[in-house]
Amino acid sequence: MVKRILSISLFIIVISIGLLQKDELLILIKAGGIISVLISMLFVAICVFFPIIPFPVLAGLIGGVYGTSQGVIVSLTGAMAGTMGFFYLSRYGFRDYAQSKLMKYPKIQEYDEFLNRNSFVAILTCRLIPIIPAPVVNIICGLSKVNGLIFFTASSLGKIPNILILSIAGASFSSNKLFSFGLYGGYILILFLVNFVIMYRKMTKESVD
Repeated sequence: MVKRILSISLFIIVISIGLLQKDELLILIKAGGIISVLISMLFVAICVFFPIIPFPVLAGLIGGVYGTSQGVIVSLTGAMAGTMGFFYLSRYGFRDYAQSKLMKYPKIQEYDEFLNRNSFVAILTCRLIPIIPAPVVNIICGLSKVNGLIFFTASSLGKIPNILILSIAGASFSSNKLFSFGLYGGYILILFLVNFVIMYRKMTKESVD
């Protein structure tokens, strides 16, 4: 009961900060400095729970403010803080609600079976190739018996390529907008093609069976 109360309180605080202080947080992020770094991480973590600003826009902005290397560190740290918070909230705070959300995705059971066989590969694959929405992955893993360290490691590695591309695009945006759009557009195209191939092969296999 105590865990649930703490989880609900934390969730309300996170959403309230994101909704009520969004503009102020963005101003602080653009200002730069040590406080800005902490605010940036906090805002990225909030957006994991509630995407007030699309992650590509936020990560690109952070890359533009801090540069590629520091931008990756800031965005990845914030994203993983939010992701782990989501994971543990699903596991301990909102288990019944999380299970009801998964009922909307009946095919997720296939992923759940894969997760039980090889959790690290399953999580890493879903982070690198986002066939399943990230929040759904967080919920499934939170409800499963997957080890928290494995979830953290696989999620961190899987998020790096996307965050790296966004940070490079953001850092280059002011000097070369065409390169930034082209870089991220190419990345999205690759993901689309990979998703298409996976779905096509799956449909072909199902039709044969």
